[in-house]
Amino acid sequence: MNDSSWGAPPRAGYWGQAPDQGPFPAGPAYGEHEVEQTRPMPIVPDAGRDAEHAEEGDDRDHRDQGAAQLSGPLFRDEMPQEPMSAPEPPPPEKKKAGRDLRAAIGVGVGLGALVGASLFIVKALFIGVIAVAVVVGLWELTSRLEERKGIKAPLVPLAVGGAAMVVAGYVRGAEGAWVAMALTALAVLVWRMTEPPEGYLKDVTAGVFAAFYVPFLATFVALMLTADDGPQRVLTFLLLTVVSDTGAYAIGWRFGKTKLAPRISPGKTREGLVGAVTFAMVAGALCMQFLIDDGQWWQGLLLGLAVAASATLGDLGESMIKRDLGIKDMGTLLPGHGGIMDRLDSLLPTAPVVWLLLVLFVGS
Repeated sequence: MNDSSWGAPPRAGYWGQAPDQGPFPAGPAYGEHEVEQTRPMPIVPDAGRDAEHAEEGDDRDHRDQGAAQLSGPLFRDEMPQEPMSAPEPPPPEKKKAGRDLRAAIGVGVGLGALVGASLFIVKALFIGVIAVAVVVGLWELTSRLEERKGIKAPLVPLAVGGAAMVVAGYVRGAEGAWVAMALTALAVLVWRMTEPPEGYLKDVTAGVFAAFYVPFLATFVALMLTADDGPQRVLTFLLLTVVSDTGAYAIGWRFGKTKLAPRISPGKTREGLVGAVTFAMVAGALCMQFLIDDGQWWQGLLLGLAVAASATLGDLGESMIKRDLGIKDMGTLLPGHGGIMDRLDSLLPTAPVVWLLLVLFVGS
């Protein structure tokens, strides 16, 4: 507590004379050091009372103080403390799915109906569905690259070349797909030359990557469709991928505790991976036994295991891209799912795996 809180009189020679007090006496008693170290008591108005009254007042003060101590608590520590009850633990939070399940299920059913109708009615119509998905996926990918990284991968040659790649794979097989891929990469290099050279290398690199990542991998779905039981092969490919994702989601949401790749995708767990493998292997055995001509159930087990691995790696791969771009979804076109690329992430790398294994197991 400083001097001013007690109403200390000002020092002579520094503040001048205090009002109604007169000048302070000089001398060592009021030296600079002493004034700074001492704390004068407040001035008592009844300073003229005699010593006897002062002693009686002091005794009365002591008695009052003692009575106050006896009559009730004076300090905080003496206050009666009510027993503190232990805080009730908060109710456990209910796990949330993390997305709009109604919208996701509705969109999934709609996409499934579109794919099923086009796949089993007119094969060429399904090729059109693949081409449209490829073009939209390329638009989402190039848009996010430009927004987040300033990379301008040329969309026009990618979209035209990507659609042509899918059609060439269906009409001319794997050879046609490779030729279309090479021509698309060349078109990307030439198209970018119409703009200033700054950033040319990163733009064309991103363009060639996009051409391989989206339309070229999607071409293997068209290659499956060229077989005699092509619709059944494509249906097996779609079912296994969806079942793998569903198993990982369901088991991981319910039992997931151990993170699979926390730096890439914190939501994925090892328990979810076990669910993906289990669901996909069961579905693979059923599909190979009842959908694929000359297929065996044990082949379906291997196929399901491979699909679970490729679908998980594909999902992690796109999660890596989105983390680098600093985004959660590639788009908002599909409510409850994100964008087209958010649905193609596990399908694209799985397509060549399923195509190759089916060719090894039952031929082309």
